[in-house]
Amino acid sequence: MPERMRIILCGTPYFADPTFRHLLSEPDFEIIGAVTQPDRPKGRGLEVSYSFVKQFAREKNIPLHQPEKIGAPEVQEMLQRLAPDAIIIIAYGQIIPARLLPIPRLGWINLHASLLPKYRGAAPINWAVANGETKTGLTTMRIDAGMDTGDILLQREMEILPAVTAEELTVCLAMAGPPLMIETLRGLARGTITPRPQNHSLATYAPMLKKEDGRIDWSLSAQEIYNRMRAFIPWPGTFSIFRGQTCRFRAELAPNRTTAAAPGAIFLENGEMHVACGHATVLRLLAVKLEGRKQVSAAEFVNGARLKPDECFGGS
Repeated sequence: MPERMRIILCGTPYFADPTFRHLLSEPDFEIIGAVTQPDRPKGRGLEVSYSFVKQFAREKNIPLHQPEKIGAPEVQEMLQRLAPDAIIIIAYGQIIPARLLPIPRLGWINLHASLLPKYRGAAPINWAVANGETKTGLTTMRIDAGMDTGDILLQREMEILPAVTAEELTVCLAMAGPPLMIETLRGLARGTITPRPQNHSLATYAPMLKKEDGRIDWSLSAQEIYNRMRAFIPWPGTFSIFRGQTCRFRAELAPNRTTAAAPGAIFLENGEMHVACGHATVLRLLAVKLEGRKQVSAAEFVNGARLKPDECFGGS
């Protein structure tokens, strides 16, 4: 029987979980350790929560390491001692120092949620949806000293459906990860994959999301705003200001309607609540949530707010 490939898993959120679980179940791989971020306080109560990868490692009795900094000398010593054939890194959250890259025989193999070189960075799924892309995919690549700049190993395309949210697309891509990673590792072991350099001139970037990314610019078209509503679920969400309060929405496109009203203007039509957007386009609001209150239907909001003529969303 051929010797099993010795693998260290390196990742943090849910996106890594399906691939790591499948690798553990394959007979030609031996999981010798897992690396994840330190426990962090989350939420309003600042309760410490474990990452998906930590939960998985504890469940499967895999030796777990949670260094504050991946570049610490003791991490390098640990990796050299374990001598892995490959380190699989998926959404870990820290840059890998160049001096660690040569340690695994086959390299650090990354599963990235875009068709590189498009959407390098921390939030490729969100920005692909926000920008109205109709396709995305997965890339396996060999990590180098840059940010998502390493040689491409394999890629798989996936359609982005018109109403899918970033949260839903994350699940779809995560579930498509295991077969691509397994094919990549076996291909590297057999020497049947030829790494190919990225065309850096075609690179686009997907920076980490900020709260302010969710602020709605009503001068954008309804389609562009709707794309951002889909993209920023669950965080930061999309929001605007109504009578000095933060206001969040559920909405859908109103493709057969146009308006001459100014962007952000609220108007009622056939008992439905609409908002004027850029280029004379219109969004139909389905539900509204004012800061500190529960979400209500658009009809309930209209009845409670007693809208004034020419009232608008927006402002600071």
